[in-house]
Amino acid sequence: MFPMLTRFLNSGQQTTRAARYIGQGFVITLSHANRLPVTIQYPYEKLITSERFRGRIHFEFDKCIACEVCVRVCPIDLPVVDWKLQTDIRKKRLLNYSIDFGICIFCGNCVEYCPTNCLSMSEEYELSTYNRHELNYNQISLGRLPVSIIEDYTIRTIFSNLPQLNNL
Repeated sequence: MFPMLTRFLNSGQQTTRAARYIGQGFVITLSHANRLPVTIQYPYEKLITSERFRGRIHFEFDKCIACEVCVRVCPIDLPVVDWKLQTDIRKKRLLNYSIDFGICIFCGNCVEYCPTNCLSMSEEYELSTYNRHELNYNQISLGRLPVSIIEDYTIRTIFSNLPQLNNL
């Protein structure tokens, strides 16, 4: 008779334990029900990127001294720097600068180690194309300033951290 009673008590304990676990899960579900949705309608709404976001590289042709530090620190030797040595003034003259963003890993080493700060990371992240050869940017397309999300009137921006902006 005792084994039957212990089985009955064990099944009662298991039932209360299962009910407690279900109750804990239900409490978590109800706590999430009071939150605002985080889904955004992407093409029409965009989140503002963080300050340290590493997007498309912006290049300033006039500042570059063709030192090729960016090529040496790049883990995949990606930037292509064409230059010509001017023997009369003994300086390098930059002819062409290009980066293929289809291969770039956006590590930021080229920006960090550039001695003249002619490279910088922008907040532009929409680089998708139907042809991968369109991702090879030369100095003209690298020098184009990206449109800021804040200044684009066709897009409604969603602030990811609203309380921080109210404190400013």
